[in-house]
Amino acid sequence: MTPDVELVLLRGFLTPSEAPGWKQNISGTAVASSLLESLIDGDFQAVLRSPQVADLLAGDGSCSRGGEEEAVEAYLERRVLLYLRSGAEEEQPNRALAVMALAVSCLHLFAQSNWTGPPVSIHTSDLLPPALLVSQPQTLAEAIHSSLLLDGESVYSLVSNPFLLLLARVILASCSSEMSTLQLLPWWTLRYVRLHQQILEACSPQLLSLAQSSMDKVMKCQAMLSEQRTLAIQFHLESTYINLTYYEYQQAKVHIQKAQELSGLSINVTGALGKRTRFQEKFLAQMILEVKRKQDQTDVETSPAPTPLSCLPKDLRLDDDTVLDKIKLAEPDEYDLPDLSAEEQAVVLGLCVDFQKNNPVHKLTAEELLAFTSCILSQPKFWGVQVAALCLRTKLEKGKSRCVERAMTQSQVIVDHFEDEKCPVTERLKVFYCCQAPPRWVVQKQLASLLMDLGCMSSALLLYEKLELWEDVVICYERLGQHGKAEEIVRRELEKKETPSLYCLLGDILREHRYYDRAWELSRRRSARAMRSKALLHLQKKEFQQCVECFEMSLKINRLQLGVWFSLGCTYLALEAYEGAAKAFQQCVLIEPDNAEAWNNLSTAYIRLQKKNKAFRTLQEALKCNYEHWQIWENFIYVCIDIGEYSETIKAYHRLMDLRENFKDVQILQILVRAVVENLPDSQGEQGASVEPKVKELLGRVTSRHSSEAEIWRQYALLYGGGRSSNQEDDKKALQFLSKAHRCEVQAGDWEKDPALFKEVIKRAIDLGEVTISCSKKKSGSAEALQMLSSTRLSLRSLATKAKQRHTDVATAQVHAELQDGVATLEQLITELQELSGQLRNQSAVQ
Repeated sequence: MTPDVELVLLRGFLTPSEAPGWKQNISGTAVASSLLESLIDGDFQAVLRSPQVADLLAGDGSCSRGGEEEAVEAYLERRVLLYLRSGAEEEQPNRALAVMALAVSCLHLFAQSNWTGPPVSIHTSDLLPPALLVSQPQTLAEAIHSSLLLDGESVYSLVSNPFLLLLARVILASCSSEMSTLQLLPWWTLRYVRLHQQILEACSPQLLSLAQSSMDKVMKCQAMLSEQRTLAIQFHLESTYINLTYYEYQQAKVHIQKAQELSGLSINVTGALGKRTRFQEKFLAQMILEVKRKQDQTDVETSPAPTPLSCLPKDLRLDDDTVLDKIKLAEPDEYDLPDLSAEEQAVVLGLCVDFQKNNPVHKLTAEELLAFTSCILSQPKFWGVQVAALCLRTKLEKGKSRCVERAMTQSQVIVDHFEDEKCPVTERLKVFYCCQAPPRWVVQKQLASLLMDLGCMSSALLLYEKLELWEDVVICYERLGQHGKAEEIVRRELEKKETPSLYCLLGDILREHRYYDRAWELSRRRSARAMRSKALLHLQKKEFQQCVECFEMSLKINRLQLGVWFSLGCTYLALEAYEGAAKAFQQCVLIEPDNAEAWNNLSTAYIRLQKKNKAFRTLQEALKCNYEHWQIWENFIYVCIDIGEYSETIKAYHRLMDLRENFKDVQILQILVRAVVENLPDSQGEQGASVEPKVKELLGRVTSRHSSEAEIWRQYALLYGGGRSSNQEDDKKALQFLSKAHRCEVQAGDWEKDPALFKEVIKRAIDLGEVTISCSKKKSGSAEALQMLSSTRLSLRSLATKAKQRHTDVATAQVHAELQDGVATLEQLITELQELSGQLRNQSAVQ
């Protein structure tokens, strides 16, 4: 019976087949039956007011243990464990069920208070014994907030009814071992984790660990869920969101794919002919979402019924004189959506969020995301899905001049809907946990941000102050240039109540360490934010050693601070402490595997440590994350050439030419050519000659773009044997390239005045002459040979003349000593070329 009850509670409603026998089914659980009944009816406050819960929470009213006064959390844990362990053994499962009903009611009420609405008022003091309230060294609210603070990350100050979350935490996290008869209790723990994480300032490693163990336990109950397709979809969607929250993108991908597989939906972003504007005459390709159902549903009754449209927040039309509210398709019937169930809509939304998290902020990404939101909003049925889709669309429209007004008004509609009593909480909670509906203050913050972007600073400030988002208030005043006002606001709040976060803000404004130190002491050395901010101030002042110490202290409290790990790695690089940098960036990529910049910096640390093979592998990971980042490709090509990865070097050179029009690196080309010419083995032991065709192709592309670079032409010639191979065609090409190299060289400036540079030009010109003579002797056709000889002779004569004009001593009439031998050799070559030309002409005349 218990598994059936657990499934009903997770689903949140009774199916038509379950409803008739429900009361009879739970009548055997005398302790829990009334609580379960109230829970399914949506009367969560009745559960809290029940005699069972009153007995559990208050008991005999004592609140001391061993003569010492107890903290609220310790007291609650003691009372829950006492309740679970008391009574006859056969009653234990029923008591566990009653406690679970209490935990579920607390979660639902907490979600109602902060996410869904309508507002609910819970008087915590009525639920706890007066002796406990009197014994607390802090106020009850402060004690609860202190218990919910995890890993140094503070709780949002205006969170409503936090006692409900604390009680749920005690039951689901601290007392779960006493409730082993409830197989699916870890699923509720997972739901608790999601709610708790969203009220914290940053990610909590404690919650991550709890979430992972909870997911593992639920996965072991797959046999129970195998016949509950809709619930299995919900579990995988909830797991997707948890993994995305903690940067576990690969695990998130596994869960979202499983959810889609179970839903039987085929979901693809595709193109369809349509019109986007009122004045568009022709149908053009538009991006839309195509959703097809592979098979008909057979378990419709286990999916919640749609919420009446009047109970949902209104989807506002885009009232623009140019852009249409929706794309007008040329063939709308071809892309008709099936009638999507709650879980199917949640799958589409989950894929949308997963796509958003795994792609960069870009105009094309935004268009694809809008295709998802348009699809979801075309079938308004469920509160959680509707709100999540509207909030996402609002974010995407924030930067569009024609849509920003709708975005602002839509945010206000969602904010107002929280207070609307027409839509009962039971409707709002349908598939709520498998959607990413934001807390109400996040929506209000989004509205304030839109007001600020539109220049309505005073309205934005009022909203931020009402929400007690003091950091955003400070940013507003800083943008207005009113630094004094920002300080005044923070000091005013500190007079009311001293908190670590306010002292941190004061430190941010005045850039003084003493305020961070005060925050640190006030938090009893538990504020990760205080040490994080102090470290960043040291970093700004280039006090790197002190910066490292503060970052390390912050990370001891909370190791899931991605930005802190990254900044710590950069600080270690500045200190040239490359081992520390490598460890910091390793943590970055463990937390966020697709952080291209962290992979790139990790490779830099490895390069400095002379671990170039590791650097090569890390740069490959960096490029998987960001294929367009030319700086990463530049690092990659240098590491490749260093370790002898010739094929990867060639690939990287091509990519850099794609990304940067003027990219060239002659040194890399020289190394590649040398590897081919000398047949040097690469890092895998393959002979260099194996990449000869690829190097020829690369040099062909490089010379077409950099046709005036002499050294590149010379390397191209070397690749074809330098004019001294056994292949006549290769020699011909090499001579052409050497001739081009010579022309480029003599056309360049500044070499003529310097005897040393002039000598180098002469030396290469002599090589050109010798190759020309060699090639001409191999030529069967005298006309072609004559052309070769004449062209080279003219080039060499011009060079010899220039040497005499520029570097002849007026007194002695002699060429500069450094150039004498070269000029003499040039003249000999010119004579030889002339003689060969004469011989060829004579042969032609005889023939």
